[in-house]
Amino acid sequence: MNAKSPQSSINLRESADGIPYREIRYEHSLNLGPILERFGVSLLVSTYQAGKLGVIGLDGDRVVCSFHNFERAMGVAIGDGRIAVGATGQIWFLRNAAKIAAQIEPAGHHDACFLTRSSHVTGEIEVHEMAWAHDELWLVNTAFSCLCTLDEQHSFVPRWRPPFVSSLAAEDRCHLNGLAMEDGRPRYVTAMSETDTPQGWRPGKSTGGCLIDVPSGATVARGFAMPHSPRVHQGRIWLLDSGRGRLVTVDPKTGNAEVVCELPGYARGLAMVGPLALVGLSKIRETSTFGGVPVADRRDELKCGVAIVELGSVRQVSLLEFHSGVEEIFDVQLLTGVRNPVISGPYPGREGNQVIWLVPQPR
Repeated sequence: MNAKSPQSSINLRESADGIPYREIRYEHSLNLGPILERFGVSLLVSTYQAGKLGVIGLDGDRVVCSFHNFERAMGVAIGDGRIAVGATGQIWFLRNAAKIAAQIEPAGHHDACFLTRSSHVTGEIEVHEMAWAHDELWLVNTAFSCLCTLDEQHSFVPRWRPPFVSSLAAEDRCHLNGLAMEDGRPRYVTAMSETDTPQGWRPGKSTGGCLIDVPSGATVARGFAMPHSPRVHQGRIWLLDSGRGRLVTVDPKTGNAEVVCELPGYARGLAMVGPLALVGLSKIRETSTFGGVPVADRRDELKCGVAIVELGSVRQVSLLEFHSGVEEIFDVQLLTGVRNPVISGPYPGREGNQVIWLVPQPR
């Protein structure tokens, strides 16, 4: 794998009381910058453990990172000039004010400026992955074991649930979590078990995970350990067999899963571009949630960060690794056509970041 950069660190102001700073230490392979440059992307990662949305971009030829407070940040959805971030009890919406990006200090260094403009209060639905279908945001509503959308009159609008889930209830019956889109529509989801009782997925989490076809409701593959992040890319179906630390591809006709590679972490969060897969890696906590999961056998070897896998050669070719301050990654997304975005979250003052006001120009 490519040589690594020296370790870097960021001190984040989090609040005026309690512990005032969080130090995030990280390093990355030297080829991370050229990879971002080659595909014209910047990287977003969410971490509910640290309550942050991380932004990794390029300032010139230098990789730069920043982190922004979103309480228990989970799913991230990127649309046309907008970002949605799932957090505790609400979905935050950010809009790109591209015209002012170059004015943000340091002036001339940024090419996008995503400002938090609104939120929708859902209540605690344990939102996991999300995706835009044109102008409509689809959410994996894990608490209610369904896919849902939003409107102004309701907490959420149920749109689909697995056939084996008999009713709508805030009981996390199967731990529905991942969402793959195809042709602008929900196509596949992952769940940790085909169960219909409160928290019923927990006993069989090591082998009960499945991939479900949304249009038909049919389960197309089984036997995964806590799977996440299904994706349709280059005509194939990919997902993360998270509890085994694996990237796999699935044949929907036979249900057979082929292991693409094993990774040094609990794999969750997947973005794909060209011949590359960017996979979120997490360390795992000493909790009952991960007890008995295969990846727990190598707990001391696990890393937190983002691994980049070259699909043709099936090699890990680059790594962004967090050494402190971040231990778990939930989502990994790419901003295309953006090198060095500014993100202004809902609480910029708490982070020690500049507050950005955007008002109409006088006529």
